[in-house]
Amino acid sequence: MTTEKRRAWSEPPGRAFSASDAVLLVAHGTVDHLGDLPEFLTNIRRGHPPPAELLEEVRRRYEAIGGKSPLNAINRELAEKLEARLDVTTRFANRLFAPYPKDVVTELAAAGKKRIVVVPLAQHSAYVYAEAVEAAVREAELDVRVVAARNWGQHPALTEAYARAVVASLDEVPDGERDRTAIVMTAHSLPVAVVEAGDPYEDEVKASAEAVVARVRELAPGRFVEHIVAFQSQGMSKGPGGRPMAWLGPDLKSRLEVLAARGRTQIVVAPIGFLADHVEILYDLDIEARTWADELGVVLRRTASLNASAALVEALADVALAVARGGG
Repeated sequence: MTTEKRRAWSEPPGRAFSASDAVLLVAHGTVDHLGDLPEFLTNIRRGHPPPAELLEEVRRRYEAIGGKSPLNAINRELAEKLEARLDVTTRFANRLFAPYPKDVVTELAAAGKKRIVVVPLAQHSAYVYAEAVEAAVREAELDVRVVAARNWGQHPALTEAYARAVVASLDEVPDGERDRTAIVMTAHSLPVAVVEAGDPYEDEVKASAEAVVARVRELAPGRFVEHIVAFQSQGMSKGPGGRPMAWLGPDLKSRLEVLAARGRTQIVVAPIGFLADHVEILYDLDIEARTWADELGVVLRRTASLNASAALVEALADVALAVARGGG
């Protein structure tokens, strides 16, 4: 951590926040009960109920990871730790399922909060989550001001946390395999139409990947020979009229195939587009991608998610403080 960063941390958080402030972490969302999947998927599909085959497949994936995603529990713990770190009321909400932003901001307003500092738990798509909170405040007609973080995927503390997670996985690679080791940096895919409309997501992810890799090379020089970016977890829904929907790539499976063809036998997958364990990590990587790797005859290691770690709490605290002080 730089001298400037250490100096910033010496300032009491209370200087940035007042008693009428609150911090709100906003995530994509998940369900705690499989019976809520139809509503959740309907929200994702913008009010269109899921076809039976989609509901069945999503249920199968949840069941494969134990019947429940840990995401809500992780985010609740994260909010509690951040509240203790900043000494300011901190809550979490889900953009697409309970606890919904409208319910949480209404609760905060009833408690006398006048300013809500929003930190999206989607560091490369921050504006989408900020807009969800702003819309909730308007819908509830609350006298509350919303200030939100911009994309923070290249924040130094986040880069450092991801880099150290990658190094921990590289430590497991036998010394004799270093010249056959590659890193795949992944993030969630988006419909191509979103990117073509001007969303900077793809560029943001690639810039974050390069920042992490640069730090890994400093921490563990000579431990791998190449890195590439892949976009995972392409959606299962179809476009208008049932037509196939184009999703941002290259996809993870094709990248694993390319690396195997190049003689890479040790592959570290670093999901830098995700902060915490969810179906995209526990199923898409730990089950599906590992199956692909086994079929290709390569060893796949997945970096540990940040979850509610001290490293992520510190990064979120820094982001929240910057926003509260007017620098977000």
